[in-house]
Amino acid sequence: MSPDRQCPRCAAALDPQAAVCPTCGAASGADEVTRLPGGTGESQAETMPPAARTSRSETPRSGTASGWLSSSDAISHGRFAPGTVLGGRYRIVERLGQGGMGEVFRADDLKLGQAVALKFVPPELGHDPARLMQLHSEVRMARQVAHPNVCRVYDIDEVDGHTFLSMEYVDGENLASLLRRIGRVPEERAVAIARQICAGVGAAHERGVIHRDLKPANVMIDGAGQVRVADFGLAGVAGEALRAGTPAYMAPEQLAGGEVTAQSDVYAIGLVLYELFTGRRALDAANVAELVQLHDRDDIAPPSSLVSNLSPEVDRAVMRCLQRDPRRRPPSARAVAAALPGGDPLAAALAAGETPSPEMVAAAGTSGVISARAAVAGLGLVAAILLALTLAYQQVMLVNQVPLDRSPDVLADRAQTLLQDLGYPPTDRSVAWGLGLSPIDHLQYLADASASPDRWASLRHPWPAPVFFWYRTSPRLLAPLGSDLTVAAANPPLSFSGQVTLLTDPAGRLAELHVMPPQVDADVPSGGETDWATVFRAAGLSIDAFAAVTPEWVPRVFADERRAWTGSHPDAGLPIRIEAGAYRGRLVHFVIVAPWSRPTRQQPAAASTFDAAISALAGLIMPALMVGAAVLARRNLRLNRGDRRGALEAAAAMFLLQFGGWALVATHVPDVNLEVGRTFDAIGGALFSAAVLWLAYLGLEPFVRRTFPDTLIGWSRLTMGQWRDPRVGRDVLIGILVGLAMTLAFAVHNLLPPLAGQPPPMPITRTLTAFQGFRETIGLTLFQLANALQSAMIGTTGLVLLLLWLKRVWLAAAAAVVAFTPVVLAGMFMPGTPTLDLVMGGIITALFVTVILRFGLLASAAALATHFVLLGAPLTTDLGSWRGGATIWAALLIGGTAAAAVTAAQKE
Repeated sequence: MSPDRQCPRCAAALDPQAAVCPTCGAASGADEVTRLPGGTGESQAETMPPAARTSRSETPRSGTASGWLSSSDAISHGRFAPGTVLGGRYRIVERLGQGGMGEVFRADDLKLGQAVALKFVPPELGHDPARLMQLHSEVRMARQVAHPNVCRVYDIDEVDGHTFLSMEYVDGENLASLLRRIGRVPEERAVAIARQICAGVGAAHERGVIHRDLKPANVMIDGAGQVRVADFGLAGVAGEALRAGTPAYMAPEQLAGGEVTAQSDVYAIGLVLYELFTGRRALDAANVAELVQLHDRDDIAPPSSLVSNLSPEVDRAVMRCLQRDPRRRPPSARAVAAALPGGDPLAAALAAGETPSPEMVAAAGTSGVISARAAVAGLGLVAAILLALTLAYQQVMLVNQVPLDRSPDVLADRAQTLLQDLGYPPTDRSVAWGLGLSPIDHLQYLADASASPDRWASLRHPWPAPVFFWYRTSPRLLAPLGSDLTVAAANPPLSFSGQVTLLTDPAGRLAELHVMPPQVDADVPSGGETDWATVFRAAGLSIDAFAAVTPEWVPRVFADERRAWTGSHPDAGLPIRIEAGAYRGRLVHFVIVAPWSRPTRQQPAAASTFDAAISALAGLIMPALMVGAAVLARRNLRLNRGDRRGALEAAAAMFLLQFGGWALVATHVPDVNLEVGRTFDAIGGALFSAAVLWLAYLGLEPFVRRTFPDTLIGWSRLTMGQWRDPRVGRDVLIGILVGLAMTLAFAVHNLLPPLAGQPPPMPITRTLTAFQGFRETIGLTLFQLANALQSAMIGTTGLVLLLLWLKRVWLAAAAAVVAFTPVVLAGMFMPGTPTLDLVMGGIITALFVTVILRFGLLASAAALATHFVLLGAPLTTDLGSWRGGATIWAALLIGGTAAAAVTAAQKE
């Protein structure tokens, strides 16, 4: 037992390795309550005498009161005298201090010509395998962190049996010594020190390193006032359970031997800051048992109760760190710094030329809390725009101008009756049905025929109807071919004998029929003479009102008997032509040829020059951005840049949304081999989309974070699990409002021409997937969310690239509007109004670019998600009809999300 080791409380002799006095239970260190087994020793900060930490010229010498030495034996140089050269490299200058876990010397590195600190472990511990393992762990952990506010550890070495660490020499003193000398630190200076402590600990957390022994004695302050966080001897990775450390500065879960996370260090930061601002410990206990009781009571007095005129921000930041529940503490050390008064860590990092980490970005910026008045106004505005949009949709959407009184289920039952009347009784076949949209030829015919304000009035009649119902049966499984997810009227094509495709108008009247006959004549008995009158009745027509003519339109299937008639349709008075065909007396072909009908198999639709140009530009811009992002991603990966965790989370979200949408929307068949193959195809497609997003994120996110990190604050908080963060709620609410405004501009497009005395444009046609059923509606929503995520990411990064290129924000924003407008216009509006399309498309794009610049990535993603969901929602005011469910779902989704966002945005 070393005679020079005594308990600071009872003066009992201590073993060199003892962390706790066996007599009174006090800590072996003068500035600790206790140090449990497992501590690795002191940094240079702990062992350096107070006088040696200030100025070399003021260092007192041992000896008489006069300051002169009485004998040379009064000096204790430790194991090495000044001037000793170790390993031909390190020349000892002086001993800085000694503790139970070793000695620290100041030395000159003769090889590099700089001062260093050498930390020697006691000889009896230098050969202990467990101690050496801890030393190597300390070096590994400390070397992962390179930051101006972290004391650098260089290496571990051994010379003549002496094991030591070489580290940065800091000519100053530790915070514990400073507080003992002056008491509390003035608030302005304390805030500056606190920010640097948080920066150092935050840098360690960003490398996955948890300090686990943060205390004032491990915080060095050099002569220039620069802070260094030291002693990573107990550092480890998040999630490890470790009770070692200094109990007076342990979080409750660490003291109890539970999981140690970054929030455990945040608790220690709170204790250090408490002492920094007040000069007193938050938890002052005589032993561990008393300390545990203090933790259990959780009644720490606020710093403001000890120091008058202390800033409320300081009081709040410290007390948030000291929450007993780790989930209620700030999410990171950066968040603690952001909560302190004054300054902006994000701006400081940018000014220093550093790339802020995702954690720093998440901790930066304002809290995002909105007032109750703003919350009510926001929700009211959401409801008002939703109502206005629903009313506008009644005038501009095609599905709201066509009579759709019968639901798809009712029409399916009617289709079965029609097939039975035509000689095709129901059998155990593969069946599929749904709603479809006719080619644009009908609408173009009406637009060319009239320029009156009511030129679309005929759409309110059952015929001619641009919306039709299709019903298909097959003796074999019906599965879509190619990239289509679901069976449709023309996919898969008729290819097997016995397959039937029947189309009706919204009233359930026969509009078209195709039946694939048997391949061998002998397999089908003759059905006698074809009953053409029954066929006409199925179509709601009278055969007596039509005149027989020579057939002209070739059937899609073989028919041994062909007929044709001409006449007028009773509903519209328009001339029509009936083309029909039969095989062995049963109808296999029936079409109604209207004045606008086009032989689609030989005359493909031709797009206008404007639409072709828009499509070409849209097809170039997005792939170009993706390719550019992939090239940058390769560079960033080679340089080890980028938020890989964030990229992986974004890619995983894309995969889940894409695959989940496919699982809900796609047609599934009871054939294991076929279904497994289609599932793998869907997984491959979702993985490809995820990989593209991953590359785009890694390629451009570092540039966004370095140049315009404020656009990522809400997004970073969301990806770090802060779902209820006020900034997240505020950004989502703003995004929803902007998305509603974008969609309202889309709807107003068709309302403007009549106000100017122009004929109304073609009614807008959108997907009818929402009418298929609730499962399909949910799946469609997932696809829309995936599209919004990808488009927001690409749009944000594209805008940032323009900012980097053009330098000026207004110029980059204008260029982005010009570049993105073709992408927005692709497939959005019906043909015929190119100038109006450009104007409204530019407005929608400008709203999107503005929300990126003003509120960032999360708000832009929320805006696009709202916009895409409402573009695919056939909103109706007839909520009691079978079509009302789609409207109710869209309203609940948008309104519920807005309400949740408001709730989050009001939390402190």
